[in-house]
Amino acid sequence: MGEDIIPLLKMHEYFRDVGDEALREVASIAQVFQHPAGAVVHEANEPLTSICFVIKGRMKAMRVDAHGHEHFFRMMERGEQFGMMIGAIAEPVPIRAVALELTTILSLDFEKSMELTFKYTDLRRQWLRTFARSLQQHLLGTVPTRAPNILMLLHESPATRPTALKLIQRLRELREELGVLSEADVWRSLPDVRLRSLVDGDRRLDVPEIRQQIADWHQITRVVVDIATTQEQDRIERWLEIADRVLVFVRPSDIESVLQRLRKLDAQSRGWRDKISIVWLLDEVTPVAPAVPHLDDFTSRDFKISEVKGPSSGNQMLSSGLERLVHSLRGIRIGVALGGGAARGMSHLGVLKALEQNGIVVDAVAGTSAGAMTGTIYSAGFDCAASAGHFAHDLHLPWIFRRLPSGEYWYLLYKYRRGQFDPMLRKYLHDWKLEQLPLPCQAITVDLVGGQYVVRDRGDAVHAVLESINLPGLSRPICRNGQALVDGGLVNNIPADVLVAQGCNFVVAVSVTAKMEKQFGRNTADTPTRRMKTPSTLQTLFRSLLVQNHNLNALGVRSADVVIEPDVTGFDLTEFMRAKELAMVGEQTALEQIPRIQQLLTRLDPDLFRFRQAST
Repeated sequence: MGEDIIPLLKMHEYFRDVGDEALREVASIAQVFQHPAGAVVHEANEPLTSICFVIKGRMKAMRVDAHGHEHFFRMMERGEQFGMMIGAIAEPVPIRAVALELTTILSLDFEKSMELTFKYTDLRRQWLRTFARSLQQHLLGTVPTRAPNILMLLHESPATRPTALKLIQRLRELREELGVLSEADVWRSLPDVRLRSLVDGDRRLDVPEIRQQIADWHQITRVVVDIATTQEQDRIERWLEIADRVLVFVRPSDIESVLQRLRKLDAQSRGWRDKISIVWLLDEVTPVAPAVPHLDDFTSRDFKISEVKGPSSGNQMLSSGLERLVHSLRGIRIGVALGGGAARGMSHLGVLKALEQNGIVVDAVAGTSAGAMTGTIYSAGFDCAASAGHFAHDLHLPWIFRRLPSGEYWYLLYKYRRGQFDPMLRKYLHDWKLEQLPLPCQAITVDLVGGQYVVRDRGDAVHAVLESINLPGLSRPICRNGQALVDGGLVNNIPADVLVAQGCNFVVAVSVTAKMEKQFGRNTADTPTRRMKTPSTLQTLFRSLLVQNHNLNALGVRSADVVIEPDVTGFDLTEFMRAKELAMVGEQTALEQIPRIQQLLTRLDPDLFRFRQAST
């Protein structure tokens, strides 16, 4: 076992630059345990007297409170450890760790570990350096350098390999040292990438040879394993066991055959689902991904990559699918939270435009009310300026309402009561589901039955928007599936916390209700009682919503790294016809924040965002 474990140790962050003599002694005194998916690796409130290194697989750690309730603590993947500091105390730890897939743990008694660090300088230096990088990540939010990450690329068709090549070229531009294991000759065209064929003459390399090759690539940042799905299932399964991430490249026409292969792999029960992602390659015929029932049984996330323009004056976001995939592989996820605010929410389009034109690729959007409407349209691939024009046209006040007192309010009541928002939005979103859109998008609504807000990230995109903008007083609750749904702004007007919960580690929040004019219905604080005007019921309803959102503002932006607050107090809550002007205000306000956003992103990952630093 000692000799077998050494190649695995060389692939581990805590041992990557340690000499062979020290590795042999570690292997000779360590205990190696294999835990199947679902097994408890460490039970809560049991003493921890060893340092445990994750050699293969992944675990989820949960903190157990005094009442026995479990709370997510952190994920532990290959290359990580637990017990290095706590092992010195040798006391019970309220952490329960469970294997998510077949996981190999190398356990070293704490006292013996300390003796080894005194004996071997290189081991002590590597442990201290790696532990310090881990602390740096938790305290400063930076992305640490890790031992070689094993990235598996699966292809149903050779036609998807050019996209995989672009991905690896982009990683190489970020100064990653890459090694590729593949049977395909196409990889020979890449300069400065180490390559080894998985075929030696008339035979394929076996697992020990592959592990030794990975161990020999000492300075490699990422090992890329590129194979076809048509290989034998047991061979693919062996790769899935050791891979950290798996990308399945799929053309829409190939999805059925891919699903058949994934079903045979039984990824969910074997704990592989969370590390498998689908990479859709879209074209003119298929501008959004096809709707695939139960796709999330096999994969935790998907990415959409397209070289074509959007369905109507497409935005740059559509062509940024590859960069979003790179973000994910680098441990980055940028989210934008768009708050509610009726017509003033049209300024969100200008903010999104400013981010896009300054090279800030957004990975996820969450929106409430007007934020859900603008965010979903953007996530579908529509150009921001064109969208502002569409909203201004579609919500232009007809002449009959222009002749009525407070006609703009009566017009919105008419739109709600006659159900006209559905056909207006469906012109653009058709029958697409949220999970089909190029950019992950979430809409926030409130369920009056359950008494809490609901996050929509799946299902009919138009329905999700209608639920989120469904203002009480103008419209009845939308009742479906045991829920009575109304405007999300009642509870969570700026959903930055939703994005953090979904794994975003950098969040921009946009509030159009942070600034509020101190007048209502032509009344100010100085207006004498005898001269005060009594606003209409509809005006009061909209003002009440604005006041509520304004007071929820501080709570909503608490989870954000940057907050953008366009001053749109000069616009009435019903003036959708001024969407272009509102978008311009949002754009100008966002441009003032761009240097700070770029600076913070550069600190998060200097290689990935260095071009942004140059533009500040």
